[in-house]
Amino acid sequence: MSTDRLAGEAASAPEEEPTPDTPAARTATDAADGAPDSGGDEKGEAQAASASGTGSEESPAKPAEGGKRSAAAEALAAAVRAVESGERSAASFFNDAPAARQGGAAARAAGGGGARPDGARERTGGPGPERPRAAGPGGPGAGQPVRTTVPPGPVPRPAGDVPGAGEVRQVLVEGGAPEALAGAVAAALGEGAAEVLREDPWQLLAVPGVRHDQADGFARALLGPDCGPGDERRSQALTVWLLERAALEGHTALESSALRAGLAELSVPDPDAGLRSAIADGRVLVFQDALDTPGAARPAAGDGEDEERPVRVLLGLDRFALAEESLADGLARLAGTFADRSGGPAPDTEENAADGESGDSGDGDAEVAAGAPGAADWEAAAAAAPSPSAAELIRAAADHGLVAHSGGEAARAEPAALVAAARSLGLRAYAAAHTGDGRQRLAALVDAASAVTVAGLLSGHEGPGRDEDGALALDLLAVLDAPQLDVETAAMLVESLPDGARLVLSGDPGVLGSAGPGKVFADLLAARRCPQLVSRTPDPGPIGELVSGIGIGELNQVEAPGKEVVIVPARDAGEAVHRAVQLVADSVPRAIGVEPEHTQVITPGHGGGAGTRALNAALKERLNPGPGRFGGFDPGDRVAYVPAPGRALPGTVVSADADGLHLDCAGTAVVVPREQVADTVRLGWALTAHQAVGARWPAVVVVLPGDAAAGLTRAWAYTAFGRGERHLSVVHGAEAALARAVAEIPAAERTTRLRSLLQTQLPSAG
Repeated sequence: MSTDRLAGEAASAPEEEPTPDTPAARTATDAADGAPDSGGDEKGEAQAASASGTGSEESPAKPAEGGKRSAAAEALAAAVRAVESGERSAASFFNDAPAARQGGAAARAAGGGGARPDGARERTGGPGPERPRAAGPGGPGAGQPVRTTVPPGPVPRPAGDVPGAGEVRQVLVEGGAPEALAGAVAAALGEGAAEVLREDPWQLLAVPGVRHDQADGFARALLGPDCGPGDERRSQALTVWLLERAALEGHTALESSALRAGLAELSVPDPDAGLRSAIADGRVLVFQDALDTPGAARPAAGDGEDEERPVRVLLGLDRFALAEESLADGLARLAGTFADRSGGPAPDTEENAADGESGDSGDGDAEVAAGAPGAADWEAAAAAAPSPSAAELIRAAADHGLVAHSGGEAARAEPAALVAAARSLGLRAYAAAHTGDGRQRLAALVDAASAVTVAGLLSGHEGPGRDEDGALALDLLAVLDAPQLDVETAAMLVESLPDGARLVLSGDPGVLGSAGPGKVFADLLAARRCPQLVSRTPDPGPIGELVSGIGIGELNQVEAPGKEVVIVPARDAGEAVHRAVQLVADSVPRAIGVEPEHTQVITPGHGGGAGTRALNAALKERLNPGPGRFGGFDPGDRVAYVPAPGRALPGTVVSADADGLHLDCAGTAVVVPREQVADTVRLGWALTAHQAVGARWPAVVVVLPGDAAAGLTRAWAYTAFGRGERHLSVVHGAEAALARAVAEIPAAERTTRLRSLLQTQLPSAG
């Protein structure tokens, strides 16, 4: 790994540059943004911004609605600060005179999750998410695989558009909460929201971004002396809130011990009673998850059912329970499609029993009935494959309805070869990527009509559309970037696949996981219930060698004769920002030949002296200075558009008019309405690694400030360093922390149920 500076890079200290102004007093959200990038950092920030009705700090701040806060609100704000600083205990909140809740800062609290006001429904064993119906002739996706707009995703409506918002506003005022939350509260709590909120003020936690201490203050203002830390309503709401917060970190459930500890930290006097109450009222569900015994295989359904095995007790919300169980059912359905041909038993389903299917026909009845290619056709396609790994994947997909495939960037050619082979055999085959950039790279390997994004495929804006039953009109789907599938998206995708379809989940297990809850790809690999193929195609060049070493816990020096990898030391955050700007604007274009618009900066977090905010402000000033004529943006600005929490689309500002901000996102035209710009668009010259996953650029500059050292992990470094195609510069101020993270700190483990569900429903793949 070269430590030489690029041509023209000065070895002296940087010249003084003005640093972006930052508020002296930062909210809890801003403090959280300073933390290193994690599975839910973008999601948490988007939710906090949504609750407050304010945008990111790249945009001019909006004036707070409602004017000055009342004396009661000011008193509550002071009390909240005292609790946060440790001067007061949380329990003391309930012993003072009623106080109104903190105003604007409450809505910008970080990481808040929304409680379900109607409680968690009991599991009935019914089907998962309802399969979307067909759009019909001429509907979305009919005859046009790619459209010119991107579905904007859910965006809160103005308060006046939500039924019941007026009554909710009155209750909020009584409790000292900002009126701007009325629309979000009414939307979250539904019909009768005002009455629900008055009877149970802690339902305010249903609004993403509201913190527990702020809900406590709101409740104290409404209930007066009748409010206490042991209130059953409080413990139930906090239990749901803790599970929603855990989902932001990727968990679909939590162990009961973790929830008890969380409730105790929130001053719930009897956490066990609180959990029992939440369970009894159906707010949360209880699961017994069998633990693996070292060296012993977990039996499939029907094997060893009477044998007692150690279990752990998990608690979760019905939303994620439904998604995981629906996903497991769907994967089992696909895995059994060609089980008779591959010599393995088909899952014992009720449908098979009712139809009298024995599974011993051995001739692939489903394929013969459909006139699909036979074994000889598949073998001929495998023989013509461009690589041995691609041939192996084609053979596996020929005989199995569900296949897992793993490998690095170069291995993406293998599922692409499978799709091309399937199409040559007359099958309706598609390859789906996580991002628009990934779709474009796929289109270079297969025909453009076969390359889609997962979001576009599900929405009907890309791909084949749906048949008369509402299923996707395809025979084979290869999903690349599978580690980015959260459990709800994966459940929707699998539920949308028709019977008899083949699904290949492909990806790099070393990258950061999904922004949403779950670890679908990792659980599928760990369950070992379908064929698993590992590519033998290595990523080329010095960057590929460096990233491959990181994947096994080694930070190696690599030979980079063409300055493919360069290390640039930085003493502090200010110097790191200066070096990054210098690299993007001058050094990389001159020495490598990559212009600034094709170079991406990646840093661990949003806040701090070298986070995305500071870097984007400095890069805009250097590369595209302007007055920010539309919500802080100018034509030519690079941006990250976040249509839904956890989904960031890199783009460029084209223009702005009365309709909103016009963006070009990987060749797709997007119009962001004016009222959504502040909440969904932020400058994008610098991104976090989670925002960058699934995309690649000719050159990447990774910034590692010293204050981010504590949050570095092997997966973070693997993801960030692997985004560069031709060149990687590392502005390094983390010293030994980077090598320690690569060698010793894997990605944080997520608590999920999918692996257990798959191992119960499917026989071992051997």
